[in-house]
Amino acid sequence: MKGYVFHGPGRSAWQDVPDPDVQDPTDAVVRVDTVTICGTDLHILKGDVPEVRPGTVLGHEAVGEVVEIGPDVRGLQPGERVLVSCICACGRCRFCREGMYGQCLGGGGWILGRHIDGTQAEYVRVPFADQSLHPLPASVTNDEAVLLADIFPTGYEVGVLKGQVAPGDTVAVVGAGPVGLAVIATARLFAPERVVAVDIAPARLEIARKLGADVVCDAREAPEQLVADLTGELGADVVVEAVGLPETFELCTRMVRPGGRIANVGVHGRPATLHLEELWDRNVTVTTGLVDTRCTPTLLKMAATGRLPTSQLITHLFPLERMEEAYEVFAHPAETGAIKVVLGGPHREVVPVPTT
Repeated sequence: MKGYVFHGPGRSAWQDVPDPDVQDPTDAVVRVDTVTICGTDLHILKGDVPEVRPGTVLGHEAVGEVVEIGPDVRGLQPGERVLVSCICACGRCRFCREGMYGQCLGGGGWILGRHIDGTQAEYVRVPFADQSLHPLPASVTNDEAVLLADIFPTGYEVGVLKGQVAPGDTVAVVGAGPVGLAVIATARLFAPERVVAVDIAPARLEIARKLGADVVCDAREAPEQLVADLTGELGADVVVEAVGLPETFELCTRMVRPGGRIANVGVHGRPATLHLEELWDRNVTVTTGLVDTRCTPTLLKMAATGRLPTSQLITHLFPLERMEEAYEVFAHPAETGAIKVVLGGPHREVVPVPTT
């Protein structure tokens, strides 16, 4: 089969790789119909995630069809259309029992495209299939569903829930990339007074406005002063960092009010300074997190009833074999206007699989 293989910082290729097969009794093999590219994949290509070994197939998000299952898989069968979650979960370890699937000690967590071959291929092996695959309702298209594999759970769990967004809050989201936009869309579920989107790309700020941002601001035009003006000099109740740069994290610390919350979502490849000399007496809470995907079933229900604007984030469509071109488009959003790039073959009619 073909897969998109990481060969070291700055080097990758769409090439022949071995077909996956069932290795453990809880595995499933999924034929990949639709995938997307994550900002984390770009971090890997830059060398920011050193544990990814050369020769690894990238990708941790997909929609496809189960073609083979291990003998211990109970909740799935071949022919079923499924969402491949970015997080695998053994379901038995301490952290899985606490719902912290991203920290799984039993061989799961974020392993696809990181510790084992990932989803940017024609087929993928998914460990712990019963916990890591989600059957899809016919009303949710592949393109809609693939955005529920990572960015919407990440924005919702690590941004909105960890930031404890509440009615009447002022929420500032620094970074209107795909995850930042998912934060904006799901923050609206909690009736904040206002959502402020900060970015340097006018096209992304325009989409942020369409998804529910009340105020948008160019990051180069003193967003901290804007937030101060909007809040009577108090600062934002919740600030979400969705970029992953030292300067954007430090911007967040200047925008938050005393007693407020900073929810860091961005993937950081360089150290960021925590200015405790300025923050120690302000009762500020800083949270970090890798997504657990506990909310995926809830988000799927919302997508099935048209309550999540997932498709509005998709700007480019490619067939799988144009993976290298898709990466170039996604990696240069200022020139291409890319938000979310989706790859896949022709859409087929979804035939429900009878249960026995």
